[in-house]
Amino acid sequence: MSDDTTNTGTDQPGAGQPQAQPQVTQRILGQFVRDMSFENVMAQKGVSGEVQPEIQVQVNLDAKKRSQENTYEVITKFTITSKTKDKGETLFLLELEYSGIFRIEGVPEQQLHPYLLIECPRQTFPFVRRIVSDVTRDGGFPPLNLEQIDFLQLYRQEIARRVQEQKPATSNGTAEA
Repeated sequence: MSDDTTNTGTDQPGAGQPQAQPQVTQRILGQFVRDMSFENVMAQKGVSGEVQPEIQVQVNLDAKKRSQENTYEVITKFTITSKTKDKGETLFLLELEYSGIFRIEGVPEQQLHPYLLIECPRQTFPFVRRIVSDVTRDGGFPPLNLEQIDFLQLYRQEIARRVQEQKPATSNGTAEA
C-alpha cells in the first residue's frame, strides 16, 4: 500500500531517523580454568555428627587487553568457603580462576570497561557454575549450584566503593562533600 513514515515535526532532512549505531560483535575465542584449588578440610580434620553448612561466595573480576587487536581476557575469580553454622569450622574451600578470551568490536571506548566486566562474565558464568557443581560433588559434598550472579550490581557496587575511597575524610571520620 504505502510506506509508513514517522513525522517528527521538523523540516530538516534526516531528522527523526535513528543514527546508525556501530554493530557490537562479540566472539568467545576460548575459555579455560587458569587456576583451581579445592581443599576438603572436613576430610582432613574429621567432623562428627550432623553438619549445617554455611556457604560464602566472593567474586572478583579482572580484564586485560591481549596483544591481538580487539581481543581481551576476562578473569572471574571465585572464593567459595563452606563453614559449619554452629562452630564456624571450615568444611571446604574452593578457589577458582576462570578466563574467557573475547574478540569485541563496535563497543565505544567509554563503554568498554563496563562491557568487559558485566557482559563477558555473564557469558562464562554457566561454565563456572558447572565446574563448581562438579568439583564440590567430586569432593564428597552435595553439588553446590551457584545462584545467578548480577554482574551489573557487582560493577555498580565496585564503582561506588571506589568513589567512596576517593572522597577525602575529615578528622572526625566523615567524608567532605
